[in-house]
Amino acid sequence: MDYKKYRWFFTKSEKLVYGGKSAVQNEEIVKEIIKKNSERIVMHTKIPGSPFAIIDAPLKKVNESDLEETAVWTACFSRAWRTGLYKTQVDIFTNNQILKEKNMKPGTFAVKKVQRKNVLLKLFLINQKRILRAVPEKTLKKNTKVFAKIIPGKEKKEKIALEISKKLNKKIDEVLNALPTGGIKIQWQK
Repeated sequence: MDYKKYRWFFTKSEKLVYGGKSAVQNEEIVKEIIKKNSERIVMHTKIPGSPFAIIDAPLKKVNESDLEETAVWTACFSRAWRTGLYKTQVDIFTNNQILKEKNMKPGTFAVKKVQRKNVLLKLFLINQKRILRAVPEKTLKKNTKVFAKIIPGKEKKEKIALEISKKLNKKIDEVLNALPTGGIKIQWQK
């Protein structure tokens, strides 16, 4: 699986987290994860319009920080950011709790039982695997070079992306892929 075609980041403990950029990608990801023999943690915001985020690690290897980081990341790449919310609720479940009924639209699933976590929408721009990523604060390691903090705001994503591209000498596509959809407020770090 080529995780780079999805939204993605690595947790502080180096676990890959990935999620769909669209209903079609969510459908693809969830159908693939349902087939897995081992349980995986899956997250989605309580409100529609969110990636199905997968922590690509066996259940027993997922720690509390992985859960917190993934919940924040899931919320930030959801409709909650696009609508300017500063906090939202994220549902946490496993691939074994997901159901797909025939009449459901692509990217839509039912879940048997969920846990919920309330999170704040705030991300930090860093390089991971030499690629710009927007990650939760708990992902940051002691010596991580942080370029900026971002939260939902009024500036258009494209305008902020152009500013980031120029300041960090990054390709515009790389920057756009790193950012949530919707308005952004950026605070550059020193």
